[in-house]
Amino acid sequence: MDRLRTLRTFICVAEHASFAEAGRRMNMSPTTVTRTIAALEANLGVQLLMRTTRSVRLTEEGALFLERCRAGLAEIDGAFDIVRGGRSTPRGTLTVTAPVMFGRLHVLPVVVELLRLYPELQVRLLLLDRVVRMAEEGIDVAVRIAELPDSSLHMLRVGQVRRVLSASPAYLAARGRPTSLSHLRDHDVIWGEDEIGPHRGWGLDEVRRSRRPARLSVNHMDAAVAAAVAGLGVVRTLSYQIADDVAAGRLEQILTDDAAPALPISLLFQSGRRDHPNVRAFIDAAKQHLQGVSL
Repeated sequence: MDRLRTLRTFICVAEHASFAEAGRRMNMSPTTVTRTIAALEANLGVQLLMRTTRSVRLTEEGALFLERCRAGLAEIDGAFDIVRGGRSTPRGTLTVTAPVMFGRLHVLPVVVELLRLYPELQVRLLLLDRVVRMAEEGIDVAVRIAELPDSSLHMLRVGQVRRVLSASPAYLAARGRPTSLSHLRDHDVIWGEDEIGPHRGWGLDEVRRSRRPARLSVNHMDAAVAAAVAGLGVVRTLSYQIADDVAAGRLEQILTDDAAPALPISLLFQSGRRDHPNVRAFIDAAKQHLQGVSL
């Protein structure tokens, strides 16, 4: 059991980037935490954590070790749950990351439901339009919108979206409706960065080649969509980002016959973590909510 406590101490230090905070949470003195990590590193023969007077961060070997430790301890905790004859209730902290706009629209409702159901659960929701290193940043579940490479992470597909083009009815009445992607070079285009990269790929390559300057370039899709609603031009988004505006008649999709390939919505989590009560609860709730996001 001492080895398990050592590993839990390492995980706590890594997740909170602090020996003092790990000591408070583990009911240990900072000196004991420091000695425990030093003994672990000596036993392994590698440095797991870089310490300075201002920060504590994982080394490359530490990040790999953290991933395996979490997976192994999740298996052990699961075994205890099974032997005890029950599946424990979610409690403690669950850390989830998602793209900013998708997280606000579709992940936050999942979090709200979990917090309503489980009073002892706390959620740390990180809305970021960048790919995070899950082990290094202490992420339990990541919501991703992209085709993902194979990795040691477990992936569960829960929905799909598409890149689409749209414009306001007023703009289309004034400038005409494009009938092919090549016609976009004759239109005002709003450049907006979506969750999977800026100004690249389907629907915009012809515009780039025309060297026509954008009427507006913006790094947040909320603003790009608002500009399109205001009639400034054609915008490329992910389908869910304009669903409400299309339903309300503020925007109209164009070039629907030239549909882009579907992009999967996936949940990523560490191998062995799926049966952790917190992760399991999030997956179950997210599957129910996000499977309806298939636009």
